[in-house]
Amino acid sequence: MGLRVLVSAPYMLPVLDRFRGLFERAQLEVVAAQVEERLSEEQLLAYAGEFDGVICGDDRFTTEVLEAWAPRLKVISKWGTGIDSIDQEAARRLGIRVCNTPGAFTEAVADSVLAYILAFARRTPWMDRGMKAGRWEKIPGRALHECTLGVVGVGDIGRAVLRRAGAFGMRLLGNDIVEPPAEFVNAVGVQMVPLPDLLREADFVSLNCDLNPTSYHLMDEARLRGMRPTAVLINTARGPVVEEQALIRALQEGWIAGAALDVFEEEPLPAPSPLRSMDQVLLAPHNANSSPQAWERGHRNTIRNLFEGLGMEGEGALAGEAPARP
Repeated sequence: MGLRVLVSAPYMLPVLDRFRGLFERAQLEVVAAQVEERLSEEQLLAYAGEFDGVICGDDRFTTEVLEAWAPRLKVISKWGTGIDSIDQEAARRLGIRVCNTPGAFTEAVADSVLAYILAFARRTPWMDRGMKAGRWEKIPGRALHECTLGVVGVGDIGRAVLRRAGAFGMRLLGNDIVEPPAEFVNAVGVQMVPLPDLLREADFVSLNCDLNPTSYHLMDEARLRGMRPTAVLINTARGPVVEEQALIRALQEGWIAGAALDVFEEEPLPAPSPLRSMDQVLLAPHNANSSPQAWERGHRNTIRNLFEGLGMEGEGALAGEAPARP
């Protein structure tokens, strides 16, 4: 029986044909999954025992799924950074290698955060809507040097956001369970503070933390009520970092002034969600990483991780590129 690979990563599926030559030379049979955003536990269980490797997005590789796919499954190669949808403890127990591509989309996501900050500060989307509706309305805005930014999660992306915001003269606050390097703190001028202080003082709160047990529903009702009523929440991290129903109440009742959301607790965002009809909310379909060059690196690094996990290190056209792994 030959080696079989399932590809379910939404960003790779449209360009999969470009890489079929690599898979054929490696004598891998590749199957493209039918997926809109991610495969559910039930959908993955239907594939049990059929594949030696997988290139996935945010598919739900729970303990039950991994036990059903074992012992044949050898490697899960995640397209992108976040591996919170994979039960890593179960994978280790079953001898399944889990790989990702950390840092692949740092710059693009940081750019997206700044785009949201500028949009809300300068009110450009709302002036555009007004003009196209026939109104000549001068909506008050703010200069960024008048504003305070709070970044929750000062890892690679959080630091990139802070560097950009510092160039605009914003006052910078940070919070993380891991202290960032002192040289970064000093160079950028960020003040590391407890989360309640950050929420109380920031005009913009950017969530850039991983999803883990300490960050699940980090922004709950109590913390949302701790923000300024004029503040904007930006989430380009993971949907479940925010308790979505509490956020909807916060926006409806004016606890905060607005939100920019690239990620959601359920993706795609359900059609009935009140978020879709809120004028003070900017929405995107989990696409803050958009960058053709970064996507291409992500494709190739993910394939390389797959090959290595299947014992095919240095295979094909990917041999000369540096490996990317957790």
